[in-house]
Amino acid sequence: MQPDIPAAARGRPPTITPDRLADVGIKLGLPNLTMASVAAELAVTQAALYKRVANLEALKRLVADTVFQRWQIPLASADAPGGLQAYLTGFVESLCTVVKAHPGLPPYLLRRSVATAPMLEKIASHQAHVAEVFGLPLDKARWLLATIAFYCIAGADTVYGLVDDETEVLTGRRVQDEEVIAEFKQGMRALVIGSLEVLALR
Repeated sequence: MQPDIPAAARGRPPTITPDRLADVGIKLGLPNLTMASVAAELAVTQAALYKRVANLEALKRLVADTVFQRWQIPLASADAPGGLQAYLTGFVESLCTVVKAHPGLPPYLLRRSVATAPMLEKIASHQAHVAEVFGLPLDKARWLLATIAFYCIAGADTVYGLVDDETEVLTGRRVQDEEVIAEFKQGMRALVIGSLEVLALR
């Protein structure tokens, strides 16, 4: 759940709002987030910040939740070319983009114990959407999407975490990194195809 943030006193414009906290957290990045750095960005004291958010973990959950809620999950269409396989391929690409853009996000997507209630609701809604569009039983849609999302998130976190533009320039590692990314994408395509085959046999 998002941290409880009291309303600002009447007549005073709120300095520390959930949106401002999230925006600053996204700007700084989850791995670099500290209460001191956020307070400095907002030009407030840490004491004032602690009145709005309980602790650093609550702040990180707010940031992770905001990133996930702002992510526009691709909508499925039964009339789109390529059917379910093409949709899942696009879903993987979109999910990889989010993970690459927001280091530190994967633990909040992979571990239900730290995911917020709105995040879990969005995941469930997406699963129901895919089930309805492609005529799948809900339990099969859940298994399919959860399996693909899990390996996509974990793989993208590892692969893109290894890629550092500055290091690549200094060490000439760019070609190797591009090969790793290409192999990861191939693996995800194989997972999509294999998951659909398993789904057909279940």
